[in-house]
Amino acid sequence: MGPGERNVIFAFALTVALWVGPGLAQAVLGQTHPFSRSLNALLPESIAALVGALLLFMLPLRGSQPRRFTLTWEEASNIDWGIILLFGGGLAIGQMADSTGLSSALGQWVSNQYPGAGTVGLTMVFTALGILLSETASNTAAANVIVPTAIAVATAAGVSPLEPGLGATLGASMGFMMPISTPPNAIVYSSGYIPIGQMIRLGIVLDIAGYIIIVSGVLGLGWMLQ
Repeated sequence: MGPGERNVIFAFALTVALWVGPGLAQAVLGQTHPFSRSLNALLPESIAALVGALLLFMLPLRGSQPRRFTLTWEEASNIDWGIILLFGGGLAIGQMADSTGLSSALGQWVSNQYPGAGTVGLTMVFTALGILLSETASNTAAANVIVPTAIAVATAAGVSPLEPGLGATLGASMGFMMPISTPPNAIVYSSGYIPIGQMIRLGIVLDIAGYIIIVSGVLGLGWMLQ
């Protein structure tokens, strides 16, 4: 292992430590402890990611002549920033859907369209909505929008929110058609070997198969979790 690899491992390990450190402090000391609150305020997830990225530009490669660092600006310019911005846009869309009230309006529309839907109907509807939403935003953003909506609508309808909530959660984990859905999709698409048309064609098949498996599994095994 060369100096470049060791520097990357160090930067990655430090980033992970900064990510999990505030959570561990809260778990051990409690959320109201002054140290936990200070650590959580000083080290948000975005700061930890920036620290790890900046370290790659600052850690030198020992023994290299002329002296160079782990990551250079020339190498960074070759990163496919369009894919990164595409995925970030998916997160932003999900956040805006929640902050603008779109998610609550979606839940209201579902409750109006299916006023008498029981557990089976709501599970089928919210699983489908989770899959559809995950194709236009990231999996994380889709789950943040659709899962609370599914729980709220099921509770208002007087049925168990477990099955619709699970269906929405697993549905939001699909998203095989577009690069925006999840980082693995973005990585595969950025390779240049998988065109978007092929992703869409095969993604539809996987989404349909996933929908059938999720609905069948949640409704078939949901009673065990009650």
